[in-house]
Amino acid sequence: MRILGVCGSLRKDAFNLQLLRNAAGLLDDNAAFELADWSNIPLYNQDDDNDNLPVSVQAFKRAIEAADGVLIATPEYNYSVPGGLKNAIDWASRPAYQSVFAGKPVAILSASMSPTGGCRAQAHLRNIMAGMLTPVFPAPDFCLASAQQAFDEHGQLKHDQSRRKLQRFVNDFCDWIKAH
Repeated sequence: MRILGVCGSLRKDAFNLQLLRNAAGLLDDNAAFELADWSNIPLYNQDDDNDNLPVSVQAFKRAIEAADGVLIATPEYNYSVPGGLKNAIDWASRPAYQSVFAGKPVAILSASMSPTGGCRAQAHLRNIMAGMLTPVFPAPDFCLASAQQAFDEHGQLKHDQSRRKLQRFVNDFCDWIKAH
């Protein structure tokens, strides 16, 4: 099984990147994890949507297409998803209803410094995915609150309860992909 991780933050040591790395470490031996790079994707421009598709967009779309499932970890910016992540998703959403996201199993998780852990960004991202005919793993949600206190100096989750919850999330997502 191939899992593609998409981090919604561009920060070098982003909490959501640390969360994805923790999730990748919990996958069983039959799963491979790859981290998507969307950092060089330009702003979406429909004029470049066909013959002039940027190389960075082509690579992002190929990575999604090759994956059995996509794990998106998003921070919450102003109660929603970051603009850069939304832009990358917009590029990958073409052509409408036939994109690489159509029918692709996706799970959403978040880490945020807020006490809600990014749950509002997750809700917005679920709506975005629905518009692309993308099935989203229904439950359990994984929202990591107070992320600035959740990781140790090596980027590992500090609390056993968080690790157990993330392990369940990863296991259940992989089972859901197999059943999908």
